[in-house]
Amino acid sequence: MVEAPYLAIAGEIRRRIEAGELRPGDRVPSTRTMVKEFGVAMATATKALQVLQQQGLVQARPGVGTVVGSPQTSLTQSRGPSRDLNRDEVVRVAIAIADGEGLAALSMRRVAADLGVSTMALYRYVGGKDALVLQMVDRAIGEFPLPAKAPKSWRAGIETAARLQWAAYRRHLWLASAVSLSRPQALPNLLPHTDAVLRALGPFGLDGSTALDTAITVFAYVRGIALAMEAEVRAEQDTGMTADEWADQHVGPIATMISLEDLAGFRAVFQPGFDFDYDLDRLFEFGLELLLDGLEKKLTRLR
Repeated sequence: MVEAPYLAIAGEIRRRIEAGELRPGDRVPSTRTMVKEFGVAMATATKALQVLQQQGLVQARPGVGTVVGSPQTSLTQSRGPSRDLNRDEVVRVAIAIADGEGLAALSMRRVAADLGVSTMALYRYVGGKDALVLQMVDRAIGEFPLPAKAPKSWRAGIETAARLQWAAYRRHLWLASAVSLSRPQALPNLLPHTDAVLRALGPFGLDGSTALDTAITVFAYVRGIALAMEAEVRAEQDTGMTADEWADQHVGPIATMISLEDLAGFRAVFQPGFDFDYDLDRLFEFGLELLLDGLEKKLTRLR
């Protein structure tokens, strides 16, 4: 009988661990790396990683990813938990998985494997996966609370909320894709960020629709740039190249297209010696200033 692909991958990673090629604390191949190395689907790679966790060979580590566990950890996991679970611990482990491997790698089974318990044991603490993700969002954004005292100017108030959101998205790359633009999530730590923008707009006496349009636009801008950040980090992991390195390799074909097509705008920009620094932090600040400059003119006119 042919061995299932996910078992074959798990077996190969186990061989590397037993051979000492991967030592305790070393990061094991991510699901994306497995997809490229073994030519399998993401679901297969995820299942292989789950098998390794169920065997107690690997564990998720916050801010790092999935690493080889120590023999003592493996033994403890194989015997099951020695204490009761709680909701905070489940959410913490789920965030660690999403931080290390992305939201696609998160599942109730995966969280249970990391905790060394049955999947069904989780439901009494966090409900299903959708409910768990909401709690993760609330916990992640809660790491960046708004100041107790609101800034004095309307502009500083919006800047503060926007930069705190950006910091949260930067720490947790999965967060931007987990929050909704069209269906606001009623979360204790998330709603105050929108409220801060609305309060900053208070002195202008805007009607409700205009105030909400403004708050949603600010939220959408920050979230939109953050989505690009997650995609760029994943692309760098997949290709081994930064955005600037990728651009250097593709500058030839791009220059050729610009010269052959009617792309006068690009020709005016890409002059000899031009060097563009693709830095999302810089781009975020530039765009935020641009947004607020335009908003200032519109609000002054409305007032």
